[in-house]
Amino acid sequence: MTNHILRIDASLRHTESVTRDLLDRITARFPNATVTERDLAAGLPLIDETWIGANFTPLDARTQAQNTALAFSDSLIEELKSADTLVLGLPVYNFTVPTAFKAWIDLVARVGRTFQYTDTGPVGLLQGKRAIIAIGSGGTKSGSDIDFSTEYIRHILGFIGITDVTFVTADAMMMDADVALATAHSQIEALAA
Repeated sequence: MTNHILRIDASLRHTESVTRDLLDRITARFPNATVTERDLAAGLPLIDETWIGANFTPLDARTQAQNTALAFSDSLIEELKSADTLVLGLPVYNFTVPTAFKAWIDLVARVGRTFQYTDTGPVGLLQGKRAIIAIGSGGTKSGSDIDFSTEYIRHILGFIGITDVTFVTADAMMMDADVALATAHSQIEALAA
């Protein structure tokens, strides 16, 4: 049973957004959950040299300025850590994820915070969480040779420890929107709450 959902909307559209509608339907499947919402439409700060320097400085050696540089990233990681389920709405823009979502990934995929390196390779630190990803696309069919979103999302979430990933796909909407939406709606109805 899901207690806490982190809902992330990556669509730049606030009206007539397929993925926002799908996330409304998905979160409605969990009526007793607490939902934290993060809307990426306004964009997120991009990591820069100052951020990277702060991130690779040991915690006990960081300056106040370095702590300030990492504060927003820290808050995003805390949102993610406190959630049982990540519910993510991702439209496909030019065959891949929106820029703001990539910025979110850069801010939360941090060594020592969400993954660590071991003798056998990297290990994700956010294990035991579930992710439900709503994908919306105009012409890209999920799983096709031109889909650079779904496997990237599965990989990066697995890298930070989230391996229980379910996709809800309203893909190739320009070909037959009614069929694509009906498929996505039936996938949502099949989700275990």
